[in-house]
Amino acid sequence: MVDEVYKKQLPALRNTLEKLREDFSNLSPKTDWTKLRIEPLLKYLESLEQLLESREFSREFSRLRKGVELFHSDLLYFRTNVKGLEKVLRSEKKVLGRQFKNKRRS
Repeated sequence: MVDEVYKKQLPALRNTLEKLREDFSNLSPKTDWTKLRIEPLLKYLESLEQLLESREFSREFSRLRKGVELFHSDLLYFRTNVKGLEKVLRSEKKVLGRQFKNKRRS
């Protein structure tokens, strides 16, 4: 059932985004990825979770199953952004590693 998958994936994605927020804050990159991508994604995710748990939609799941592609597109959106942020994080760590090595040589 799509709503169960959706409900289970959202908390996992939230945890990943919160971990990424922490990892980026430890690096202090030139671009503030937390404000640029992570915080907006967390706000969107929180609003979706609130809607799913609200009384207004609690009995709508039989009808919402018809919109499976909409749920799927949300999950793809979050997963794509998480993968992109993880890639940026790895890149930032490499840059900082090279900078650290260069400072040690000086």
